[in-house]
Amino acid sequence: MRSTVAITVLLASLLGAGTAGAAECPADALGVSRTLVVDVNEHPRVGSWQYPESLPLNDHEVVLTFDDGPLPPYTDRVLDLLAAECVKATFFMVGRMVQAYPAAVRRVYNEGHTIANHSQTHPFTFHKMSVDQASREIEGGFSSLRTALGDPKAVAPFFRFPGLLRQTAVEQYLADHGDMAWSVDLAADDWTHINNREVARRAISRLEARGKGILLLHDIQARTALALPEILQELKARGYKIVHVVPTTPDRPKTVTEPELWAARHAPEPKVWPRTLAVGVESPEPVLAAPSPASFGIETFGPVTKVAMAQTFERQSDAPPMWPTPVAYAAPADAEVLPIPAAHNFRYSRVFRMGSAGEKAKPKAEAKKPVRTARTRDSAAASGGWFGAWPAPARPSRATGHQLSVTRPPINLAAPQAR
Repeated sequence: MRSTVAITVLLASLLGAGTAGAAECPADALGVSRTLVVDVNEHPRVGSWQYPESLPLNDHEVVLTFDDGPLPPYTDRVLDLLAAECVKATFFMVGRMVQAYPAAVRRVYNEGHTIANHSQTHPFTFHKMSVDQASREIEGGFSSLRTALGDPKAVAPFFRFPGLLRQTAVEQYLADHGDMAWSVDLAADDWTHINNREVARRAISRLEARGKGILLLHDIQARTALALPEILQELKARGYKIVHVVPTTPDRPKTVTEPELWAARHAPEPKVWPRTLAVGVESPEPVLAAPSPASFGIETFGPVTKVAMAQTFERQSDAPPMWPTPVAYAAPADAEVLPIPAAHNFRYSRVFRMGSAGEKAKPKAEAKKPVRTARTRDSAAASGGWFGAWPAPARPSRATGHQLSVTRPPINLAAPQAR
């Protein structure tokens, strides 16, 4: 009994300390550098992984996002760590998880984080769903969140596709209903089978390579809850700043930003090196002296080589080329001239005859007679004998139409033909 009371008092003291820590931010806490208010109608899709626009972040600014929750054992740990550093994040929650743990949803909202939608059942088929099926998943997720919080305005009109499996028709549905589709700029791969140190290493190294962006994490993973202290510590040590994103409301106007900051990929800055030297029109072009034999060390090869190389380098530019040299060939006067071929050179050695009437027609192959067996004799006898039942031979039909053959007189190719 005493041990139970002691444990209860200890838990109460820890919860009280956590609440006090959340209310009173330490001086060295990471904190939130600024709150970014976005208009979902002006920018319906963000995230450089899949869209041409991302959030207008400055260098070394980070937006923390957590997907798939809530799950109290790990979501509570994540909330404690964020509260200790006075950091705000965006939680994309699944509707069925919200229905299972509504108290966790209310805690996330009460601690000042942004509540967003991650579908009702987290299906990995959004990229091939019909718009009606996708709308049921989307609206079901929003309905679960609003029911758990009791206030429709407490849910931000932000949506992230499960598995980032987007579809253009569904994105248009979100835009028509005033919802912003969120992708990511970088991920820590905390849903894969890696340990918490590797999660932290990938998050920081990819952030260092990009310089800023939307970071994807999952508050339902134990490795994420274990990696988050190192991630927050490295962000603080490397000078990164946390940006909290919220939607516009009638009493909260959008943050004024430069349009080029929304571009997911900025135009590359002009390179410093190598530089191209631009020579002005008024500046004279440099003239290089022609190479001499001395430039190649020819004087050390003796007088003959020196004379030959000197002639080579001193050759005038208008001298005729040595190659190729055109050569004119003329037939000698006593050359034998072949005669022009006569007409008899093209005559056939014998006359060909085509289709003469005297040609004999080839005999036709005789039809194969049927083989008479005992079975055929029995069947013939049963039907009235060989002569009564056997059909009479068919008479040859008279040739008609194209079957008629026309005999032409022979043609003598040797005799001249009249035209």
